[in-house]
Amino acid sequence: MAAPTLMQCLVAISLLSCVAHAQLSTTFYASSCPKLQSIVRKAMIQALSNDQRMGASLLRLFFHDCFVQGCDGSILLDAGGEKTAGPNANSVRGYEVIDTIKTNVEAACPGVVSCADILALAAREGTNLLGGPTWNVPLGRRDSTTASASLANSNLPPATASLGTLISLFGRQGLSARDMTALSGAHSIGQARCTTFRSRIYGDTNINASFAALRQQTCPQSGGDGNLASIDEQTPTRFDTDYYTNLMLQRGLFHSDQELFNGGSQDALVRQYSASSSLFNSDFVAAMIKMGNVGVLTGTAGQIRRNCRVVNS
Repeated sequence: MAAPTLMQCLVAISLLSCVAHAQLSTTFYASSCPKLQSIVRKAMIQALSNDQRMGASLLRLFFHDCFVQGCDGSILLDAGGEKTAGPNANSVRGYEVIDTIKTNVEAACPGVVSCADILALAAREGTNLLGGPTWNVPLGRRDSTTASASLANSNLPPATASLGTLISLFGRQGLSARDMTALSGAHSIGQARCTTFRSRIYGDTNINASFAALRQQTCPQSGGDGNLASIDEQTPTRFDTDYYTNLMLQRGLFHSDQELFNGGSQDALVRQYSASSSLFNSDFVAAMIKMGNVGVLTGTAGQIRRNCRVVNS
């Protein structure tokens, strides 16, 4: 029998990919846990009433999970070093909210819903509750039994990244430059620590002078590493397009943010998003669903963790 051609191999790989994605379904828990989404939303309403930053925090937590081993809940594991890897240590937050949601879900549907799916739903609810779009989340992910500090350190984009590096790191996950620019709009909400943007406000030249001076007031050249600043200074708790408008004014908080509007390939798209919330929301939803498919475990792979912090014994 003749060996398969390259084209046949590529078609087979594509079909396998489609099958893997097809295993996720927006109705996956319709029978096994029909109240799942209302449980998650209720818990997120409470979490945001306690701390409005939590919407951005859980959106970021989902992003940091998906970029390391795929969307498999690995970042939630206490063991394995992923939580304490450079991009996550003293930075990623919201674990206790996921713990609360998991407890509530387990009470209603024990042993049915993965931590990875809970995280995906929490990210959607946090976005929507802060004024962003909603979408049907494909579900059916299973939880990893391992975490990876090394992949967290190598796969997650640093705040100092160039446009080329950003495109490359997102490309590793099968995400396009357009996906990257849309997903960066998550920076419309949330806050950042001084240590992540200090080099920009003291060293970059493509920065609005008054904006740099404002940020320097609470982020000194040494010390104050944990001092916080809103990524979108105008509407830090509303999911909108001000983030892109700020980039056009050279008021991006991170070096990596401003790289999206700095004479490069994404300038035109930034202008379009700034002018059209409907275009941005549509692209953001599409990119979130696409990112949510990265490296998922389905079928009998992985497990359904009873406690999101530890592997089942």
